[in-house]
Amino acid sequence: MKQKIAFALLMGIVTTGIISFTLIGINIGFGEKFLAIWLRSWLMGYAVVIPAILFIGPKVQLFVQYLFKENSWEKSD
Repeated sequence: MKQKIAFALLMGIVTTGIISFTLIGINIGFGEKFLAIWLRSWLMGYAVVIPAILFIGPKVQLFVQYLFKENSWEKSD
């Protein structure tokens, strides 16, 4: 469980950082307020994505396993 939490925390930092940086840069440009707006947006995105990774992530993983298990007969030919 510790590994899943550590993964969620680190993956959240990376993904929210990249996405927020890109979208803020595109939408407002890289002016003098960029850093403050980006850090605020990054923090808000991070607060949203961590619970999503921890609670929704396992359900998505089960769904993907189901999809591949359903189609496993195709590979046995």
